[in-house]
Amino acid sequence: MEGHWTTDPLRVISMAMSEIDCDVLIVGGGLVGGPLACALAQAGVSVAVVDAEDPATITLPGFDGRASAVALGPQRVLETAGLWPAILPHAAPIKEIRVSDGASPLFLHYDHLALGQDPFGWIVENRAIRRAVLERLPKLEAARLFAPARIAGLARDASGVSAELEDGTVIKARLVVGADGRASKIRQDAGIGLTKWDYHQTAIVCTVAHERPHYDIAQEHFLPAGPFAILPLPGNRSSVVWTEKRSLVADIMAQSDQDFLDELHSRFGSFLGKIEVEGPRFAYPLTLQFAKAYSAQRLVLVGDAAHGMHPVAGQGMNMGLRDVAALAEVLVDAKRLGLDLGNATLLERYARWRRFDNLLMLGLTDVVVRLFSNDVAPIRFVRDLGLAAVNRMPGMKRFFMRHAMGLVGELPKMMRGVAL
Repeated sequence: MEGHWTTDPLRVISMAMSEIDCDVLIVGGGLVGGPLACALAQAGVSVAVVDAEDPATITLPGFDGRASAVALGPQRVLETAGLWPAILPHAAPIKEIRVSDGASPLFLHYDHLALGQDPFGWIVENRAIRRAVLERLPKLEAARLFAPARIAGLARDASGVSAELEDGTVIKARLVVGADGRASKIRQDAGIGLTKWDYHQTAIVCTVAHERPHYDIAQEHFLPAGPFAILPLPGNRSSVVWTEKRSLVADIMAQSDQDFLDELHSRFGSFLGKIEVEGPRFAYPLTLQFAKAYSAQRLVLVGDAAHGMHPVAGQGMNMGLRDVAALAEVLVDAKRLGLDLGNATLLERYARWRRFDNLLMLGLTDVVVRLFSNDVAPIRFVRDLGLAAVNRMPGMKRFFMRHAMGLVGELPKMMRGVAL
């Protein structure tokens, strides 16, 4: 019996099969695994995606609450994967970025017009990306999605990969991709070590409706407890990422709606007029982590399974999409040459391509967090001068702006808008 999709694109049912064969098994069909599956399948690489989450719930407002910054380069990955048309109506462009340090009069301001007409990127609610994946996958003959489903056993050897789902379905592939998030079971079962440290901070996330337009400006205020970001969404709405000391978060989250709004308003300010919290609030502990290896026998890691960073620079999603572009290019080229997609040399090529870039961004975000998440007067004085200096150096500003747009470094084809 073959698995099938129902007519409802937001509901996927996997029916038991005796055995199926594919080129690549992707464990995790979320914000990174989903786009990877679409990119590979449309280029003729057959994929099976196993995701533990129920498609009926992952697009609901109460499931996640977060929004992601998608820079221009990574946006091209979503576009070439066929996902962007469904995402665009739910995305707000970032035309300006304003960075300030508490009450200091010194600041850093980026304007996209300094580089051309393209915005720096877009802010997109995560559920819009998930919905686009669920709409796109059934249109691709080379893709199959099993959700909600879990892997009961996974074997990897020189001849290939064999996974058995809890319903008895067996999936055989040449390669397994771990796209199952920070707590990746695929990574753990492969014995790949993890370097990790805790910031003792928590991100409080919510959506705010406001009286005045945001004019597509992303704001980041550095406060002693951590960064406070106001990110534009379509309409008079913004996503708030409020970083706070973890010891205070339980009490803040337990506040009444009015008390929480009052606390939020003291940090948000009045520049957008009257504000209201729209929907639930969420809290996410903040850590940094990275896998000690990106590949093993017939296995590679992508996205948060390989690296997880602080949201201070809004680069987590972008780094994951860069992984997608690099791995998809390596695998599609290998498929066309008739090579084994689980070949160790191929996987090491991907790992080398991505590891330095990811570690560099992890290091940069860590330095920013440690530099700005304090109120030590000498440090505050130096960092404020740094913001003001960069703001007055056009050449350096242009470099930082291009970096924010994801246009720096060795770019895979998809990040240049080139189809695989």
